Amino acid sequence: MTTALRRIVFLGILVAIWEVTSRLSDLPDFMFPSFTQVMSTLISGLISGQILIAIGASLSRLLIGFTIASILGLVLGYLIWRYKIVEDTLGFLVVALQSIPSIVWFPLAIIWFGLNDFAILFIVTLGATWTMIVNATSGFKNVPVLYQRVAKSLGSSGFHFLRTVILPASVPQLISGLRIAWAFSWRALMAGELLGASVGLGQLLESGRALGQMDLVISVMIIIGVIGTIMDNVLFLRLERSVERKWGIRA
Repeated sequence: MTTALRRIVFLGILVAIWEVTSRLSDLPDFMFPSFTQVMSTLISGLISGQILIAIGASLSRLLIGFTIASILGLVLGYLIWRYKIVEDTLGFLVVALQSIPSIVWFPLAIIWFGLNDFAILFIVTLGATWTMIVNATSGFKNVPVLYQRVAKSLGSSGFHFLRTVILPASVPQLISGLRIAWAFSWRALMAGELLGASVGLGQLLESGRALGQMDLVISVMIIIGVIGTIMDNVLFLRLERSVERKWGIRA
């Protein structure tokens, strides 16, 4: 049995248990909807465009925040690796800030930016930046010393040394860092939209909770899980494996 078939069978069993349990349960439908009811709500939301609009709004915020976090992470990670004084100061601070959940910044974001998209972008960016800095710094530090000595003995230095030796040799760990940073920014986005978005998947979750529509809540949860799985397995995991094969890390 292939991996895909095992997963399909496993999900089929879970769906069957869900459907039977819901129908036999004494709980009302709005508290414990069946699988068919959730699918009906999900399909209706897709056809009406309600869910598609929410997906578009959430992904646009996510892409902007993730892009800013990736650039900041690479630049600051390089500075921490390159300069000892930056590592002793900023590097220490980044490790401390990484332990703070991004949603904790939301009260400050509201005060600084107001209850709008900028506040959500702020916490999405913070959610991924610290992780990206730590992984970029680690990737640069793990470049084999032999590579660096050979390159320098052949006259490579400055930007040429960074472009041809440091960045290519650290790519596998940078890809892993991007994958983790994406997951953190996705979680931060949902938390931010739950609290302050006018449109988006998080706002749709909040609407479902306020209206007592658990079928809508579970429909959005399924969409969030599907998008997360597609991004992780189709994009980042394949990119990571491709880079590892190219670099000789994976057979």
